[in-house]
Amino acid sequence: MGRRSRQPSFDPILSKGIIAIVLAVVAIIIILSFFDQAGPLGYILNKGVLSFLFGSIRYAVPFVILVIAWFLIKDSDYNYKPTHGIGAALFFLSMSGLFHMGFTPANMWAQAILGHGGGVFGMTAWPIKTYLGSIAAWVVLTAMAMVSLLLMFNTLIVHLLVINKKIFSSFGVFGKSAIKIINEVSKKDKNAPDEQPDDDYEDGEEEKTDEENESEDDDEDYRLKITSRKIGGDDDDEDDAKKFENGNLLDLKPGKTLGLEKAWPQKTVIKPTPKLDLLTSKRSKPTSGDIKANTEIIRETLQEFGIDVDMGESSVGPTVTRYTLKPKKGMKLSRIIALSNDLSLALAAHPIRIEAPIPGKSLVGIEVPNEKTAIITFKELFESDEYRNRKHNMMVALGKDVAGKVWFADLPRMPHLLIAGSTGSGKTVCVNTILTSLLYQNTAETLRIFMVDPKRVELTLYNGIPHLLTPVITNTADTIKALKWTTAEMDRRFEILSQDKSRDLDSYNSKHPNDKIPHLVFVVDELADLMATAAGEIEAGIIRLAQMARAVGIHLVLATQRPSVDVITGLMKANIPGRIAFSLPSIIDSRTILDTSGAEKLLGRGDMLYLNNELSKPVRIQGAFLSEDDLKNVVKYLQKGEYVEYDEKILKQNESGSAINVFDGSDDDSDKFFEESKRLVVQAGKASASYLQRKLKIGYARAARILDELEEAGIIGPADGAKPREILITEEELNAEAHMKMTESMHGKKSLIYDLGEEVDVEEYSDDVDVEPEDEIPTNVGKDEETVIPATSEEEDKGEEIEEDADETVSEEVVESTDKETLIPILHRDEIPTSVGKEKAETEEDEEKLT
Repeated sequence: MGRRSRQPSFDPILSKGIIAIVLAVVAIIIILSFFDQAGPLGYILNKGVLSFLFGSIRYAVPFVILVIAWFLIKDSDYNYKPTHGIGAALFFLSMSGLFHMGFTPANMWAQAILGHGGGVFGMTAWPIKTYLGSIAAWVVLTAMAMVSLLLMFNTLIVHLLVINKKIFSSFGVFGKSAIKIINEVSKKDKNAPDEQPDDDYEDGEEEKTDEENESEDDDEDYRLKITSRKIGGDDDDEDDAKKFENGNLLDLKPGKTLGLEKAWPQKTVIKPTPKLDLLTSKRSKPTSGDIKANTEIIRETLQEFGIDVDMGESSVGPTVTRYTLKPKKGMKLSRIIALSNDLSLALAAHPIRIEAPIPGKSLVGIEVPNEKTAIITFKELFESDEYRNRKHNMMVALGKDVAGKVWFADLPRMPHLLIAGSTGSGKTVCVNTILTSLLYQNTAETLRIFMVDPKRVELTLYNGIPHLLTPVITNTADTIKALKWTTAEMDRRFEILSQDKSRDLDSYNSKHPNDKIPHLVFVVDELADLMATAAGEIEAGIIRLAQMARAVGIHLVLATQRPSVDVITGLMKANIPGRIAFSLPSIIDSRTILDTSGAEKLLGRGDMLYLNNELSKPVRIQGAFLSEDDLKNVVKYLQKGEYVEYDEKILKQNESGSAINVFDGSDDDSDKFFEESKRLVVQAGKASASYLQRKLKIGYARAARILDELEEAGIIGPADGAKPREILITEEELNAEAHMKMTESMHGKKSLIYDLGEEVDVEEYSDDVDVEPEDEIPTNVGKDEETVIPATSEEEDKGEEIEEDADETVSEEVVESTDKETLIPILHRDEIPTSVGKEKAETEEDEEKLT
């Protein structure tokens, strides 16, 4: 009996387009039939069908059909559900009944046959009006019409009332009363917890919030924005509080908390998660070749080398077919593994991978590439039972293994992921699959993302989605700022969890459903480029986050093409247990990323080895494929209808130079050790790490780093084997440099510094010195004259004492005079001496002359 071939299905978007065109044509024919321009068939359609069924409301039928066609064309996210059809049918029944209410029950049928009123469908009013009376019939039919609208638009009655709020305002006092009732009901609706399951989001029904449906200005729509929020009080908070007290919650601005600080201060655009209809489902089947023949070849080849085995079952996977075998007792597995090349030659397949033993089984697996590989689509994974039965919304789709099992990675349990793969192996597609998996499960309220793309072509497509905290980062400097902000955010979250006595982020969010803190994912597409430009700061930030960020919901996803030891360091590997390796050029690269071989034998194009802290050996998986068109559809859906304004403070936080280095300690500590180290090595005449360790009581790593800084500053020479480093400056030069720095620092302080041959503005310093400017401060000081800064009478006695001790005063500075021979000590205003110059004024005459 032959296998029935599966009929290819139309693409959902193509099907919607065809249906829309058909509906538009039908609507146009109906409209033409109203004017007798559609021929005999149109006449029958108008007089015999539409008039008989709908009566006078038949004129609305083509417009309803055009609206449906417009939704199918304009909104690719529209998804038909049975409730929509039920609502439409109920709407026509109720409207036909309302049009038929003008006739008496005894005359209704005769009028319906003639096509008057609501036609045959208008007979819905006959039993209601007959048994309930005219007034009750109007009420029932109106209620039916409202229910039909709720079914068609799949929304709440409050939202329908809010949409028509301005209509009520035209009815004077009664309209205002109705608006007040709407506000009260809306308040209760907002305060109620959201119990809607995630499946509603998957069905693509977008519920509009009150702020989106109402605008304060008739000519301009208000849109929610993602932006930074001031922690302190705002001028608008008082107005919002008054609006809240008055019950006018619809007028509150989005994101306001009435003066209360939230655990997550950023405003958030809440948009439903995408639907699976945006993705294509092109499935294919693998071709494994002759399985029986390959099984016999494997058995005979092993027998030729004296290895007796019992062949087991075989499993056809998307990329490879695994043949299992059980060796006889006393046979070493190393002998089978050593025959990898011989088996590859016998099977005419390269490369093959031997898994000895298969985890959980007493069997050896030989994986042979298929003649034709199968494509595992992203949509196929999300339609699986594993996805429907997921425990939470941070699962990451990976692909299928050899046995056909669907694999999802649990990101919070990993909690970080390291990805490596050469060009064309599927690394970037895997990164896009991970991001799309998270976007399909989380709104911007529960997930925020940093994306770093040094190549500028892979992740920039995501710009504009509401989940991003900043635009896609493309340079190293902004990456360092984002890492520092993330580290500070981690510390802030730890403080919040500590005060709340919550163990992790999920525990905190369960206690505070109205003030949730979102998960934060930091994605880097090419780590090697960042490590090549700023290895120290990048590695320090990654390691600190990898060590501590798990409990507060911060996760790292790092990808690189070159998994060498200078890119993926030992500390990174120790703190990032989740690993994915695609095809790599050498066994050394495989051992770097996985600590074992195997990645060098992968086939590429999504063929991966996955390892986490729960697996003893890597698992071979064929990664899910997400096409560029599917990715664009998802991103376009998330970008549509909302304007996103990013938080610019994240990338500008360190431009002022006052930010604390969260990776290596404060800048003050580093400068203190550097200056002290410079003084020590110059005074001692030698420089070594052990000497600095002993003097400064620091570790070897920091001492070696300080030596490198001293070498870059030109203080010491380069290392020359076991010989001591050369000291390049003398102690006198070091002191002169210290005096120069002290002089430069005084330019930013309020001090009295008078240079020779320079006019002094008296009024400028009159506020700093408590003297009369006309009598006591000279307007200029000559070059060859003695420089005198007279003091007040109360300070004359102590001026000489200050001058004698000027060399021991902390605030003293030395300024070189214009003739480069005289060094004039300059003091702060509290320590002004009576005279400064080559010689003191010893007599009153000399002092008067100088004055």
